[in-house]
Formats: sequence, C-alpha cells, structure tokens
Amino acid sequence: MRIIRAFALAVLASVVLAATACSMQQSTTSVTADSQAAETGTSSEDTSMSEQTKAATEQSGEARVGAFDMANKKVRLNSGYDMPIMGLGTYSLDRNTCVNSVKALLRNGGRLIDTAYMYGNEEAVGEGVRQAMKEYNIPREEIFVITKIYPSQFDAPEKAIELALKKLDIGYIDMMLLHHPGNGDVYAYKAMEKYVEQGKIRSLGLSNWYVKELADFLPKVSITPALVQNEIHPYYQEQDVVPFIQEKGIVVQCWYPLGGRGHTSDLLNDGTISSIAKAHGVSSAQVILRWDLQRGIVVIPGSSNPDHIKENLDLFGFELSDEEMARINALDRNEKHDWY
Repeated sequence: MRIIRAFALAVLASVVLAATACSMQQSTTSVTADSQAAETGTSSEDTSMSEQTKAATEQSGEARVGAFDMANKKVRLNSGYDMPIMGLGTYSLDRNTCVNSVKALLRNGGRLIDTAYMYGNEEAVGEGVRQAMKEYNIPREEIFVITKIYPSQFDAPEKAIELALKKLDIGYIDMMLLHHPGNGDVYAYKAMEKYVEQGKIRSLGLSNWYVKELADFLPKVSITPALVQNEIHPYYQEQDVVPFIQEKGIVVQCWYPLGGRGHTSDLLNDGTISSIAKAHGVSSAQVILRWDLQRGIVVIPGSSNPDHIKENLDLFGFELSDEEMARINALDRNEKHDWY
C-alpha cells in the first residue's frame, strides 16, 4: 500500500508540474504579444480593431478626392462633398427659359447647375430647382447648385452672399465661386469662408484663375478651393493649367466646353471630331463632352433646348480610345473665345 501511495503522489506531482509549465508558457506568449503591441502603440484589442477598420475601409471603397466615379457620375471634392460631373450652364438664359432648362436637366437625371450674379438668373435657377423638387420628387441633397460673386461685389462680400442666398432660396448654396480675379478677391473669399463655417455655403471655388493667379492666391486663404472653372474646349485645352490644378487636389470644370456662342458650329463640324462621332454613333457634342470627362474635367454645357440638354447627359454608353483622345488633343490651337 505504501508503494502504491508513493507512486500515486509521484504521478500527481508530475501532473502539477506540467500544468504549471504550460501556464507559464501561455503567460510568456501573452506578455510577448502585449510587448509587441506596446512597441507599435496599440494593445492586442486595438490591433484587432485596427484590422477590422482597415478591412471595412477597403470594402467600402472610399472615394478619392478628385477621382471621377463614372459609375455614379460624381467626383469627390476636397471639401468632402460629392459633385455631379456633368450638368447645365445657364449663362444668357432669361427667366422663363432658365426655369424650363433647369427643369429639363433635373427631369432627365442631371443634378448640376451653374449660375452667377452677373447672369441675372439666380432667381430663375432657384425657381426651377424648387419646381423640379416638388414635381419630380427630387431631394434637395441630390441637387448641386453653383453660383458666383462678381468683382464689383468684392468690397461688400457679405451683402453679395446674402443676396445670392435670398435669390436662389434653396436653403444653402452648394458652391460659391469668385467670378474672376479682381481687387479685394482675397477679402471676398475670406468672407465666403465664414459662411462655410456657418453651413450656408458648402464648398468654395474660383473661376478664371490660371497658374500665376493661383500661385499668388492660394497661400493667402484658409480653405483650399474645391474647384477651378475655366474656359476649356478642343481649340483651347489648357494642357499645362489643368494638371497644375488637379495636382493640388482641386477639381477642374470647363465653361464653353462646346466652344461658346459664335464658335460652336465650327467645333461641332470639325472633321476629326465628326469622324470620331460617326464611329461611335453619337453626336460631336457628346464626343467633346466625353473627351472632357476622360481628362477629369467636369462639364456644364449651356443650352435651352430640352433635347440637347438630355443628349448632353448621355455620355456613358461609349468610351474614347487612347488614339481618339490623342487626335482631339492634337486640335489645340490655344484659341481662347472669351476675355476672361
């Protein structure tokens, strides 16, 4: 019996020693892992959460600033808002024509509208937006309205901003631009920055600013412009200005994409553009607008013709090849059609 009891005690001691060794090994492993996490500034739990967050971000496909989302027809601005990549310019559209054109755009799926104090039609744009929201059940958040204040307003920018808010009467302004450089432009822009803080303006931008003007202006303001809007078309391509702006995380938008009044016919009948249009079974206007989009340039062609407005939105059923893009790029004449 003594021998059996001694043997049992020996076995029990062996089991206890093995369990203790195993526990110590697990403790050492845990300490090592915690030490490694401490070296990277995270706990084991934090590391796990970080991996989950990273995976979720990758899965969500978060938009990159300035990158065109062709599927959703939007671009992410550096202000954090998304802007449609094609829309309607309202220059020279009088009241009733402007209201109807805005409604035609919104009825056909367009969501971007450009106006300005100097166009004299901010009230008409606002009216068109309000009517379309009611008639077509479009949420305000889907619509993106751009307006501009003119250099003659730069000395009293708060008054100019309040006037635009009142005329548009759509709750807030999606984006406000300075129409072109002038005395007091920095002062006016800083006033617009205050309205961004108040939530009455969501994004800021500039119109008719080029390399020299931007290099002088940008260091003087707090909010980087989300957009620069310039004249751009196949005969005036700004091949040096566009990349300069885009590299700063600023989106480029073109006015006069079809050449502007008095020049549109020549551009639409250009042999190179017409032949490319024929090859794709689309119009010359659609080819030009698609060329802009593939350069990462937002388009706002002006029109009062409902059929043209609808056609100018239909840009996603074809794609220009590298060779076709190069052929249009070769048309550049540095031929500006307005003085800005």
